[in-house]
Amino acid sequence: MTAHSKVAITPEIVAAHGFKGDEYQRLLDILGRAPTMTELGIFSVMWSEHCSYKSSRFWLRQLPTKGPQVIQGPGENAGVVDLGDGWAVVFKMESHNHPSFIEPFQGAATGVGGIMRDVFTMGARPVANMNALRFGDPAHPRTRHLVSGVVSGIGHYGNCTGVPTIGGDTNFDAGYNGNILVNAMCVGLARTDKIFYSAAKGVGLPVVYVGSKTGRDGIHGATMASAEFDDKSEEKRPTVQVGDPFTEKLLIEACLELMATDCIIAIQDMGAAGLTSSTSEMADKGGVGIELDLGQVPQREPGMTAYEMMLSESQERMLMILKPGSEPQAEAIFHKWGLDFAVIGRTTDTGRMIIRHNGVVEADLPVDKLANSAPLYERPYVETVPAKPILPQWVPAPASLNGALATMMAHPQLCSRRWIWEQYDHMVMGDTIGRPGGDAGVVRVHGTRKGIAVTCDVTPRYVFADPDMGTRQAVAETWRNLTCVGADPLAITDNMNFGNPERPEIMGQFVGSVKGMAAACTALAYPVVSGNVSLYNETKGVGIPPTPAIGGVGLVPDTDYVADITLKKAGNLLVLIGAEQGWLGQSLYQQIIGGKLEGAPPPVNLAEERAAGDLVRGLIREKKAQAVHDCADGGLLVTVAEMALAGRLGVELHAYEGRLPAHAIWFGEDQGRYVLEVAPNAADDILARAKNAGLSARVIGKVSGDTIAIKGETPLALSDLRAAHERWLPDYMGRTLA
Repeated sequence: MTAHSKVAITPEIVAAHGFKGDEYQRLLDILGRAPTMTELGIFSVMWSEHCSYKSSRFWLRQLPTKGPQVIQGPGENAGVVDLGDGWAVVFKMESHNHPSFIEPFQGAATGVGGIMRDVFTMGARPVANMNALRFGDPAHPRTRHLVSGVVSGIGHYGNCTGVPTIGGDTNFDAGYNGNILVNAMCVGLARTDKIFYSAAKGVGLPVVYVGSKTGRDGIHGATMASAEFDDKSEEKRPTVQVGDPFTEKLLIEACLELMATDCIIAIQDMGAAGLTSSTSEMADKGGVGIELDLGQVPQREPGMTAYEMMLSESQERMLMILKPGSEPQAEAIFHKWGLDFAVIGRTTDTGRMIIRHNGVVEADLPVDKLANSAPLYERPYVETVPAKPILPQWVPAPASLNGALATMMAHPQLCSRRWIWEQYDHMVMGDTIGRPGGDAGVVRVHGTRKGIAVTCDVTPRYVFADPDMGTRQAVAETWRNLTCVGADPLAITDNMNFGNPERPEIMGQFVGSVKGMAAACTALAYPVVSGNVSLYNETKGVGIPPTPAIGGVGLVPDTDYVADITLKKAGNLLVLIGAEQGWLGQSLYQQIIGGKLEGAPPPVNLAEERAAGDLVRGLIREKKAQAVHDCADGGLLVTVAEMALAGRLGVELHAYEGRLPAHAIWFGEDQGRYVLEVAPNAADDILARAKNAGLSARVIGKVSGDTIAIKGETPLALSDLRAAHERWLPDYMGRTLA
């Protein structure tokens, strides 16, 4: 063995590698001997929470993952869903939370790069990116720095690779002061007969490394992402990878060119745990062994050890299993694109991973144990007791409805995100329909009339108050967002962001959230095809708010029938579809105007969600809905104001004269509701159709003037509202909008 391999494995070294409880003894039992240092490192990353899902796998099995549209569900690099006519959409969401907190620019940038590789390794060309971001209190001393770095990193990587960022979800809350969330989502297009998988089936096949050289960046990134933060977290900066988007662009083109040939048997990106996870997972899925000669690995730095090469998470690297004899053809393609190409090993019939470096065996491990022996924990949990509902009458009315609206629209929770999305190129590739700021982004399936709609959403304050109902709401919200642009919702990806699962109350949040997701996805025939679990988002024993981000994807059958939130014509009527309960518990009105946040979140009626969504999509395709927006954060009045600002047209709204307090109707966050702009002669038919579907509906006003006017209230000028709405974020970041 080399000197590195002879390092004595002390209890301190074992603990530093993240082994807990009896896990190291489990490893000794598997090997029947003490591991080498390289073997210890390999098992430490494969058994990390980030790679093994050891605290979550038991519960994730409850999620619905199948459907007639699903080509590939969880278990591969990304999910694949059929779009018809030989097209498939490939998508996934993943977290880069810990790296982005430590080094925001590179952490966010490499998160974008990593999720794009998950998509194009399946044979898909990335066509759209999205992100879900959560930052701490704006008054916290690190928040501005983190916002600046993360947004710059996302924009840099996406813009340089030429993939549009078409939307996202960004918010602020003191619960993220110690752990921000950076969840990156990518969507790609592939032909259904050219989907690529990661199973290395066959013996004596060349194992090929392509892309960038391996360096010392990112070593133990997966382990770092599976631990809480403490006072020494800044010392983990070397575990953050460094990305090069220009190399990623070359890698995309080279891989897609090779995929057009018949050379590839299997392909896998080198993500978390780098060479370790890619080799072991490919070998395990193919039922083969694998032998590597690390001397053949392209290296960026001199004197790298086997331990460092196997655990490095250097970016822009892929691993392939090629058909024998095809190496020269593949090598020519990668050299044409200026990328490294190296045969670093062979598949075998031994069922073992054998790693040699400088002629010495540094690791000799059973592949099946390496890939499948991670502990599976059914951790103790305490179910969250859902908060009790509060009556609308318990929440005080504002002095003025429009005054409350102006205050809310200028607040960090609801202010314009234009400062963020204008740093992203959302029109590159020429297939984006509309700009960010609506309910969902839409990109054309190039050369066809089809479109893909994409959205991501979650309301953590709802999930904290009731994990089951709050997660149902997150799923239903993405369903509505896709419906609002005229898309048929197809499937979701998820990013489950929680604190330390070893604490029963945190595990209880996770369990409740999975149950809510399963119920909503089942009721809506909206399966989960990919996802990511990010645990230990916790600093000094304080966990983040539970944040199960949901990314939804839908099909627009004909892009001539895409709706948006923009009001179109004075004189048109505004129709509200959906039941009104005046639900102010956990509402932004309660938080921003009332100064507190309490009570149960709004309930979600999944049967009514489905009925309302089907009705609204039908109206869009009949061209009877000229603008559509769902009611979400802030309630009905905020929804109407956002439509007015987008269309630069005012509204005249009827006074509410029912039994509930008026402010509860205008600011309650009742679920399953849509506001539609319709021609006056279409309103009666729409109201009748809603009634036939068992849905509440009423005309709430009309498009008119240049103010938000509610009968009996002082009108609010759109120009004043726009200034307040758009001012906060650029003022906070110290920049101005053009």
